[in-house]
Amino acid sequence: MAQGKLAIKARIRSVDSTKKITKAMQLVASSKLKKQKQYMEENREYAHCLKETVSDILMSLKDSKHPYLQRHEGKAVTIVFTSDMGLCGGYNANVLRKLEKEIGNEDDMIMIGTRGVNWIKNRNFHVIKEEMDLEDECYNELAVIADELLMQYRNQEIGSIRILYTKFINSVSFEPDYVTLLPIEDVAHQEDAYERDTDFEPSGNQILDTLIPMYVRSLLYSYYLQTKTSEQASRRMAMESATDNAEEIKETLELQYNQARQAAITQEITEIVGGVNALE
Repeated sequence: MAQGKLAIKARIRSVDSTKKITKAMQLVASSKLKKQKQYMEENREYAHCLKETVSDILMSLKDSKHPYLQRHEGKAVTIVFTSDMGLCGGYNANVLRKLEKEIGNEDDMIMIGTRGVNWIKNRNFHVIKEEMDLEDECYNELAVIADELLMQYRNQEIGSIRILYTKFINSVSFEPDYVTLLPIEDVAHQEDAYERDTDFEPSGNQILDTLIPMYVRSLLYSYYLQTKTSEQASRRMAMESATDNAEEIKETLELQYNQARQAAITQEITEIVGGVNALE
């Protein structure tokens, strides 16, 4: 019985130690989430304005033959965002499940994030580039990737540029999403579009030479920030759940320990009473 109590007490100490670690990680993730949301919101406003600007220009250039606006045959390239660290619940699993089931291995892949790189190594996918351990301020690294893909698209070496990322809805809700950067959606023929008479200086096509690369780089970075924000939110939720589970296990073990101790005390009293009765 004593040995059983010691084992339970050792488990209580172990669970309590784990609880302290998960609680600390939850607090760290909460702090990072707040900071990451600020980065994301600041960038989201800029990206939204840039997207609207491109849409307005395309409405006025609906007959443009600019290379970035042409649709052509070719293999798609998909950029996949995953995390570099674990302990973030089903965050990476949801992204990779969507990649495997809905996209498949037809596209060329650019994997960003250690978890995705390790996952795809022994699978039948064509990976053309890998990036790991990117910092929050990684706009330049992502811009290099965007520029390489833009050049290939302009030379008709690839047919489209896509992104698989995690869309941030709120601090407890986020989901994998699949979007196309190029070719740009034909906003000029949407039902709510209206005719515009716009004069461009320099010409509209010259503006697109600069604006569309800026647009692609900006959106790529914006989706990356959404992904990182979702990662921190998922990690915070996972660590909060782990902390709550550890507390429940600790309470259960403490109950078992108290029951074992009570049983030991009862047995000792019974043995004492039995001994006294034997002496009478």
